[in-house]
Amino acid sequence: MPIINFYRVAKMTLFNSSIKGRFITSFLTLLLIAAIGVGYSWFSFQSWLVSPLSIPPEGVNYELEAGKSLSHLSQDLAAAKVIEHPRWLNWYARYYQKEKIHPGEYALEAGLTPLSLLDKLNKGDVILHQVVLLEGWNFRQIIAALDEQPELKHLLSNKTDAQRLEILNLPISHPEGWFFPDTYRFTKGTSDVEILTQSYSAMRKILNDFWAAKADNLPYTTDYQALIMASIIEKETGSASERDQIAGVFIRRLQQGMKLQTDPTVIYGMGESYSGKIGRNNLVNPTDYNTYVIPGLPPTPIAIPSKASLYAAMHPDSGKSLYFVAKGDGTSVFSETLSDHQRAVARYQLQRAADYRSSPK
Repeated sequence: MPIINFYRVAKMTLFNSSIKGRFITSFLTLLLIAAIGVGYSWFSFQSWLVSPLSIPPEGVNYELEAGKSLSHLSQDLAAAKVIEHPRWLNWYARYYQKEKIHPGEYALEAGLTPLSLLDKLNKGDVILHQVVLLEGWNFRQIIAALDEQPELKHLLSNKTDAQRLEILNLPISHPEGWFFPDTYRFTKGTSDVEILTQSYSAMRKILNDFWAAKADNLPYTTDYQALIMASIIEKETGSASERDQIAGVFIRRLQQGMKLQTDPTVIYGMGESYSGKIGRNNLVNPTDYNTYVIPGLPPTPIAIPSKASLYAAMHPDSGKSLYFVAKGDGTSVFSETLSDHQRAVARYQLQRAADYRSSPK
């Protein structure tokens, strides 16, 4: 090869090598910049996942309505300036298959991070409200307590009892006494029908269990009669330790054909006309619930009984007492004979109003 040609080839090779070198250098530089950018973005993303959201110290509540997605929630929280980079939350949830979230009302506490927010949503850790149904309440009081809960959906308000029974669709013909007293927790939007359905199921189960294990020789032919008796025991009991004794008195009176003569049934029969006390005229006024007049049990319960009263109704004290009178301190004096009972009445109730009646007589 002539020397001049060799020189040209060498020159071109060096020139091309220089271009390739600069290209590789530039490529590596861009690659490094991209890697640094990706690394920084990844670091920023990981830091964002565990950084507290912009939630005030008192926290905020957020209600995720049924049918709305995580995307709706992230947009809402971004608009409220609670969360930055809302799309990051959606991407993370999609990648790790955490998009399934539960509707409801959420308490977002200060210190909550995107990760802990997503965990809360996946678990359905919603706010639980509660309503308390107290033993001794009648159905009217139960409805009033449910009506006072703004978080409930009210389907039974401003209805007659007949209409309520139709809406509830339970296998009962009268609502009194069928709803177990307890604390019921619920999420926002739960209906009063759902609460009472749950309460009825609890009462039905306890009644079934106690009826299956009841004492022998009780004057009931159905568990409903036991429920009626339990409601009377509930209203008559001032001291919890006396429930079985009071049950024993009423059951022996039934067995011997005596009238129950219990004031709470008279009061229940008076309905809304009851103003705080009963007189002699109320005791002789015939109503379906006046056990000074009618024989046996009233037609329905008069209140919701506690578990303890249900048990007492089916496991009464085996004594001989047929009477009891309130002492005024929450306890009672029990007597086997009418003469002893009259002396107890004279001792403990002389100071009371002349028309006062303590059950039974």
